[in-house]
Amino acid sequence: MSQIAPKPYWYLRHGETDWNRQGLAQGRTDIPLNETGLTQAARAGNTLAELFQNGQRPFDRIISSPLSRAFVTATHTRDAIRDLAGVALPFRVDEDLAEVCFGVQEGTLMGDWYEPWIEQGHLLEGGESFHTLTQRAVTAINRELEAGGTPLFVAHGALFRGLRAGMALPVNVRLPNAVPMYLEPGENGWTIHTPPLI
Repeated sequence: MSQIAPKPYWYLRHGETDWNRQGLAQGRTDIPLNETGLTQAARAGNTLAELFQNGQRPFDRIISSPLSRAFVTATHTRDAIRDLAGVALPFRVDEDLAEVCFGVQEGTLMGDWYEPWIEQGHLLEGGESFHTLTQRAVTAINRELEAGGTPLFVAHGALFRGLRAGMALPVNVRLPNAVPMYLEPGENGWTIHTPPLI
């Protein structure tokens, strides 16, 4: 299994969608943020903008998944940092940060198929394996980490499970919507820090 380079980075999952609320597998289906998700995205953006006060630069660029739920969340963050802290960060989309393709399971309940897909490598009809997702996600993160600086990635929950695998952390842990995280490598492995939401 590929490992993430031991360099710090930030990660933000998109805000809530109606399919999140209903417990449905989204994958590549481009479901927009709902009203709660838009509020969450704005709050996350304000929290991250607060970190840029007093000349601090916790991260130096934003890289987003192309799917609208992540892209809109990332845009809120970029705009809040610009408007509240006066810092204009580079912003771009990386196709490799798109959520996993769940194939025929997209739009269905996150049911009995999900854990075997992660833990036993079960394949989903028309979908992407967890191993393939992990390779793609870790490669995308490492590409940015090797470029220097500290990036913020705005993407997805299943994709972050792949990143957890690449950090040798327990994999099947649910990631809350729109909660910023700072991931820091150390001698005893990775530590995840979450600044308090404002």
